[in-house]
Amino acid sequence: MVTTQAEPAPAPSWSAAPPAPGDPGSALPFDGVAPESAQHTRSPARGRSPERRRAILDAADTVIQRDGPDASMSTIAAEAGISKPILYRHFGDKSGLYRALAERHVDPLMERVRAELHRDSPLRARTRATVGAYLGMIRKNLNLYRFLMDRATSEDPPTRSDLGMMVCRLCEELADTLVAEEHITDPLRAQIVGHAVVGMVQAAGEWWLDYPEVPGDVVISDLTAAVVGAITGARP
Repeated sequence: MVTTQAEPAPAPSWSAAPPAPGDPGSALPFDGVAPESAQHTRSPARGRSPERRRAILDAADTVIQRDGPDASMSTIAAEAGISKPILYRHFGDKSGLYRALAERHVDPLMERVRAELHRDSPLRARTRATVGAYLGMIRKNLNLYRFLMDRATSEDPPTRSDLGMMVCRLCEELADTLVAEEHITDPLRAQIVGHAVVGMVQAAGEWWLDYPEVPGDVVISDLTAAVVGAITGARP
């Protein structure tokens, strides 16, 4: 049996303030703990308290930020002051930990993007803010991003499916917004454009991570122009 330790300092989340011009990464510091899932509203099984689960996720964040996407389960367990079998007791298996981390960090990111998407501002300004929020997140949290989007999705089909559904829902929400605001009148065309621009921003962000010497403001400006062009050029 493991003695309960004092709860560690809150882990960072990917929700953040809007980016400053020229450097989205520096304008998006961590600013809190992502909300725990609704699954924690149930009475936990013996030895699986929400506090201990949160402490393990905090430890995982620390190790991944320090060691990168190759962070091991043993190192995460050691950081939490437990053994690997006890870690798996809380999450079921490696897949459970992957999915808990994705829920902890990607859900707040999606909410941040949605907040910018629905802001009451012109299309170009809104697009720039949304693109900047996304790029700032992945630049500031590179190791977490690589761990979830590269390692976890390649090793674990359920995590890949969960993240894929999150992106798909965002594409569909964008398409609905484009129709509601009459940027595109044809719902089918809006779906095509919505999926295209989300994929474009995601792919460009991946490229930027490999070429960090490219100024963030340049990437944001060019992506904003490309997204707005795709939307306005889709009009019949």
